[in-house]
Amino acid sequence: MGIVTNQSIKNTIITYLGFGLGAINVLFLFTEFVTDEYFGLITYIFSTANVMMPILAFGAHNTLIKFYSTYKTRQSQNGFLLLMLFLPLAIIIPASIAGYMAFDVISTWLAGNNAIVKDYVWLIFISAVSFSYFEIFYAWSRVQMKSVFGNLMKEVFHRAGTMILLFCLYLEFINVQQLIYSLTGVYIIRAIIMKLYAFSLRFPVFKIVKINNLKSVLKYTSLIIIAGSVANVILEMDTVMLNRYVDIEYVAYYGVAIYIASVIAVPSRSMHQIISPLTAKLLNEKNKVELKSLYKKSSLSLFIISGFIFLLIILNINELYNFINENYADALVVVIVISLSKLTDSLLGNNNAILFNSDYYRMVLVLGVFLAILTVGLNIVFIPLYGINGAAFATFLAILFYNIAKLWFVQSKLKMQPFSVNTVKVLLLVIVSLGIFYFWDFSWHPLINIALKSILITIFYGYTVYILDFSEDITQLINKILKRFK
Repeated sequence: MGIVTNQSIKNTIITYLGFGLGAINVLFLFTEFVTDEYFGLITYIFSTANVMMPILAFGAHNTLIKFYSTYKTRQSQNGFLLLMLFLPLAIIIPASIAGYMAFDVISTWLAGNNAIVKDYVWLIFISAVSFSYFEIFYAWSRVQMKSVFGNLMKEVFHRAGTMILLFCLYLEFINVQQLIYSLTGVYIIRAIIMKLYAFSLRFPVFKIVKINNLKSVLKYTSLIIIAGSVANVILEMDTVMLNRYVDIEYVAYYGVAIYIASVIAVPSRSMHQIISPLTAKLLNEKNKVELKSLYKKSSLSLFIISGFIFLLIILNINELYNFINENYADALVVVIVISLSKLTDSLLGNNNAILFNSDYYRMVLVLGVFLAILTVGLNIVFIPLYGINGAAFATFLAILFYNIAKLWFVQSKLKMQPFSVNTVKVLLLVIVSLGIFYFWDFSWHPLINIALKSILITIFYGYTVYILDFSEDITQLINKILKRFK
């Protein structure tokens, strides 16, 4: 876990820096500088682009992670990397032609009840292409065990760019339409910079060579499109479907709530950047002992950290909404429900990496397609009944079912599960902390209340985890921090 811990810590710091910038953008700048309607439009554009991304990428970013370590010679690696570079064009070029020819039909359908969307539909495709190639170049660097710079670009760059653009809007250097175009430009620039960095680590050799296991590679990358699409459908489809049932400003309210809850997933995202290629390597080497150990350690560490963040959010959420435009408080329930779904995600550890890089990915795809259909169905039922709260309930149920299915599948096929007695102890600690601090409020300024309660929660939660030694990795990390202070 040495390289994992080292890069995960760096990635976590970077990711939280990015989320800090994003929080300022989403909670304060967008809500003050942009109307609810245009904020909802921006949220919809990039959520829809995220849903399209795995398809346009042709699964190349996942295929890079799975197969790169199987190629042992430099020549075979070069051939494989070159294939991954050009493979997405097999989807992007036909999709561009089809989109151009049927633009009016597609834009009218995507706009739904909100005509404002129609003029910006083409930005969805451009953003999706830039997202796709960014992920490919990011995977290119991750297989070289270099994830920190890519994570900086993934989490910080576009949020810093967004902040600059929002202030330009406030100072009237640009208007809101130019803001939307410029945001798309930021994502394009990000992909270009990621390309330059990836090529600095391993420059592609433009020479056609025979690629071993080509049939297996193409079969995997074709099927993994579905897996990536399933994951993004579950994560983003609620936002996309809201546009068809509610006024677009409610998409903005929902997006802010989702952003608050998504902070819980930061440690998982940070660890995944380095743990995914490591998991693929262990699977390719058939090192089941180390894989089982990594499964348990990653699950426990993520649950401890995510449980702590979950408490900070839930126990301070009422005070936090005092800082935001009162219209956004309609999504308070959404924060709680989605936070629970993110917490259950943390229990899986590197489960996704195991499934997507194992020989059982085909069955998982079948299961994923079923659950994607279930997600859409649940949203169709719940959104008309409960609005944005219904979208949150649908997402929670879909993620819960999906996670249970993935846990069962790994246990069934690989005979390993991530839980231990310490998992139960952490769960009890989270429940006890909720009971102690939920009704414990102060009568001062909301910012002081949040700071004071957060300090108390940190002391209680951190001390308990450390004294009872729930996790060897977490205890060692705390010891290092204490040693530096000393």
